[in-house]
Amino acid sequence: MDWKDRLFIPDGEEQGRAVARTTHLAVAAHQDDIEFMAYAPISECFGKKEFWFCGVVAGDGAGSPRSGLYADCSDEDMKAIRAREQKKAAVVGEYGSLFLLGHPSSQIKDPDDAAVTEELAEIFRAARPRFVYLHNPADRHDTHLGTAVKAIAALRTLKSGERPERVFGCEVWRDLDWLCEEDKILLDCSARPNLARALSGVFDSQIQGGKRYDLAAEGRRTANATFSQSHACDRFEGLNYAMDLTPLMKDPGLKISDFVDEKIGKFRAQVRERAARLAGET
Repeated sequence: MDWKDRLFIPDGEEQGRAVARTTHLAVAAHQDDIEFMAYAPISECFGKKEFWFCGVVAGDGAGSPRSGLYADCSDEDMKAIRAREQKKAAVVGEYGSLFLLGHPSSQIKDPDDAAVTEELAEIFRAARPRFVYLHNPADRHDTHLGTAVKAIAALRTLKSGERPERVFGCEVWRDLDWLCEEDKILLDCSARPNLARALSGVFDSQIQGGKRYDLAAEGRRTANATFSQSHACDRFEGLNYAMDLTPLMKDPGLKISDFVDEKIGKFRAQVRERAARLAGET
């Protein structure tokens, strides 16, 4: 893949070295998804020399809502604006590298299109991250789900020595507080709330365009932190949930639909059992 126009390196490091130093990598559909779903690894890598964050944005941002200052912007205008905003976030968050792949949503959602999968596989092989963060397969946004499906397909092409240690499916267009407790992965977003707000605030085209994602993302993290424990004081100031997608990478024969259906079925059974037990219906 020609990275020339698709790779941004905030600190100016040489391309190969910048990508190879990656330890935490997030693949998202849209500009700003990364900052909302993967703030925990961003903050973990911030200011460190042993940890480096890499963001990969698959989509081009053309379908963004717009109003006010941005009301008359064309799709081409929005692509450029959203790319600039994402690069600003990479500077603020001190990312090691940022890929802007610029694909239309129609291509990302096409199950027969292999181009995005091939690009992601090449990035994974070059970056060799320890941890990968994706959209979760219960997300209700088709472009998010399409991005996750292609990323999982790319991970499955890797040899065992090229694979990350763990793969996480994160919240954006659906909370994951419905997961059974033993299936929840807790991503601590407590550190540097000022950094979290700065990253969210960079995406002015969305905030002024009529979507207060900045407030919504902070509210979700705060709510998760408080409601994560009913009989204990808060352990976190901010918390995102994730599900472990590592089994999907390791077992190419495991259908994504079956994987998420098992999680839903487990939740359904647990809710039913509790309701029946406390209602004396067992």
